[in-house]
Amino acid sequence: MPNSRSRRRHKVGQEAGRRELVSRSLQSAQHCLVEQDFGTAYAHYLLVLNLAPELKSDVKANFQFTLFKWAEELDSLARTQDLFDCYEHALELFPNDEVICNSMGEHLFRMGFRDEAAAYFHKAVKLNPDFPDAKENFYRVANWVVERWHFIMLNDSNRNLLYQKAIQKAVQSGCRSILDIGTGTGILSMFAKQAGASSVYACELSKTMYELACEVLAANHLDGKIKLLHMKSLDIEIPKHISERVSLVVTETVDSGLFGEGIVESLIHAWEHLLLPPKPNGGSTGAEIYGKVIPAGATVWGMAVECKEIRRHHRVGVKAVAGVCIPEKLKFYSPTYASENSDETIEPYTTEKLSRVPGGFTALTEHFQILTVDFNNLQELKSFSTSKPSKIHVPAVKEGILDAIVVWFTLQLDDEHMLSTSPSEDTCWEQAVYPVQGLLDYSVKSGDSVSMEIACQDCYLRIQKVSLVASERGMDVERNFGEKNSEAELCSALASLQTASTLERVGQECLLDSPEIALLNNLPYHECFKAAIGKVLSSLSLQEQSPSMDIDHNADGQKDELSPEKNQLKAYSSVEKEQHQVALSLISEANNFPKETLEFWLSHLQDESMVLQRPKLDKLWSIIILDVIETSGLIQQDVMEKAAISRCLLHSGGKIFPQHVIMYGMLVESKSLVLETAVQGTDPTLGLNIAPFINQFKVPVRVFLDLSTLPYVPLSKPVELLRVDLMNPYVNSSSREVKVEICKSGQVTGVPFWYHVHLDEDIYLDTSSETSHWKQAAVVLDNPIQVQAGDELVLSIQYHKSNISITVKQ
Repeated sequence: MPNSRSRRRHKVGQEAGRRELVSRSLQSAQHCLVEQDFGTAYAHYLLVLNLAPELKSDVKANFQFTLFKWAEELDSLARTQDLFDCYEHALELFPNDEVICNSMGEHLFRMGFRDEAAAYFHKAVKLNPDFPDAKENFYRVANWVVERWHFIMLNDSNRNLLYQKAIQKAVQSGCRSILDIGTGTGILSMFAKQAGASSVYACELSKTMYELACEVLAANHLDGKIKLLHMKSLDIEIPKHISERVSLVVTETVDSGLFGEGIVESLIHAWEHLLLPPKPNGGSTGAEIYGKVIPAGATVWGMAVECKEIRRHHRVGVKAVAGVCIPEKLKFYSPTYASENSDETIEPYTTEKLSRVPGGFTALTEHFQILTVDFNNLQELKSFSTSKPSKIHVPAVKEGILDAIVVWFTLQLDDEHMLSTSPSEDTCWEQAVYPVQGLLDYSVKSGDSVSMEIACQDCYLRIQKVSLVASERGMDVERNFGEKNSEAELCSALASLQTASTLERVGQECLLDSPEIALLNNLPYHECFKAAIGKVLSSLSLQEQSPSMDIDHNADGQKDELSPEKNQLKAYSSVEKEQHQVALSLISEANNFPKETLEFWLSHLQDESMVLQRPKLDKLWSIIILDVIETSGLIQQDVMEKAAISRCLLHSGGKIFPQHVIMYGMLVESKSLVLETAVQGTDPTLGLNIAPFINQFKVPVRVFLDLSTLPYVPLSKPVELLRVDLMNPYVNSSSREVKVEICKSGQVTGVPFWYHVHLDEDIYLDTSSETSHWKQAAVVLDNPIQVQAGDELVLSIQYHKSNISITVKQ
């Protein structure tokens, strides 16, 4: 009995000691917060929560605040491991806290761990589907980890059926062991197992796609029958990862340019290390002892085209912008041109769905064969990386302007089944576009010859050194504008020795992304800015005029309408790329503006945060230009925060451009929007249950749309959805409802939207105009709504941290 009382006293004493320690730790944590000693405060809170888990709900808010502040410090000190350790401890204590999960994802995303970030954002959304920050973060990262072409491809039932038939035929002919390289959702592996293959292996490098494939296999009761490997095929070893050499490799690791996903490298490795030897020519033995590949081969086709849309995104076609001349020695190029001479591996083409390119295109040549490749021939695959470039000459059949070489391919799955990515086919594929740049004359006449060099290197098909051979008076005269011959190069070198400035003779190249080139070509854009800036400056007396500044990191930096009028105005630019600064300086010099009238703001700052500090009176600005709309068709992130800072930096009477933005939209029926956003049930995937799993990664907004070519039926007239005022934020509303009358019966599947960017009340830019460098976007409904003419729907618009959501209510 005495021992029992002693134990009770001991326990009471322990409990009292625990409460005392918890109380003192809480006090210390609060004191550390006041002193902004977040690391020590975090340690105290950890102690409290481990000793007194019953206090979780009481200290949760303070703990979260401390965690986030301490994580910011650790991030700034590059103490990455300590940062992640803190979050791991926090998630052990609060495993179902969506705010902590979302914050962890944000840190991972900033550090480049997209797959891992996606997992935390996804968990946060599952924990709280109405948490706006987590939803927006998840939508942003979903576009990276599950690329949008997965949805389009899985909805292409013809593509899926052709692969299924080819795989079925191979298995029935004796291929019993199969490896699926780059399995994605696992659809080709499942086709193989359904066809009766005894051993099926699949590999996938992306962590997100690997985990998604695991879910898909389990849902289709094949998780124990297909061995899924989270690795590159180049790292697979026998017998460590797979038990045997396989008789069939299936893959679709091809892009619009055929080779860009590394199919040649992966198949060389497969033939050398993973596949059974190929069937010898003329051999008659059963297929089960030989190896083969699906697809068996491919033929690459090309065509020279005229296309205004491609031209305006890859060639600067203007000599002056809003009255400011662009010097001839300044040459602008898009990245595809730079890839020819770059040491870096840059994709040498862009992609377009030519059937939907605005303004269409004109074929200047017949389609021609560029090359063929046999994926079942190891020596041929090896020769691709070592073969010398070949020359192709193609006769022009139509007069026009040479804008690009367009490339597509036919994929021969076997001797019976073939699919094509031709622009004339109804296919999920886009075409590869090689813009033609660097010529003095792009005009083509019937009978001329288009000459080009074909090379395969760095896993890419390259079409380079494009030139024209004009047929004149029976003689071929080559107009080779992009390259100099050796004699010309020698003469140029000798001449440069006698000049003070080599730059003046050879010119200055400036690399711009294609939307930046389209912006330079967008003359109405520049004329609107010129008019609006002129109105502001004329309203200010000469004595009150102060510097103008473009504080936003404008990609092209060519805000030529800000050009100073000789000592009356000083323009600041925030462009960071050195070659863009050089280009602006050359433009300023060519137009005889004094050097001191153009200054690069950020080049003077050691700490960029200094730009946020309110300057002295003589450093206030008359005009601040913000880049408000992304090229994708969305409002820029943090635009309201930038506007708030800008308002503090304005001179009396100064203006922010744009002053306000009005968002317009309409209700439409569009099958294309639906197919490009989510997999539509089991029909397109031939009965396999894939849609619910990949559709977890669908996003409600489709970006980079061209409404001029999007197949849709308008079901309402355009209506104003939202107004965002940058000069008077107090009039902004974070939510509103808009009634929309239906003018045509149908199914509402989406709400495309665009903007009028108002520089002032009278001058605005329309982001949906044909000269716009901006694309449009659309909200896609989860479930279509059947409507009749005369019906009325209500659109609920939410605006949160520059992100817009639209809900359609009946």
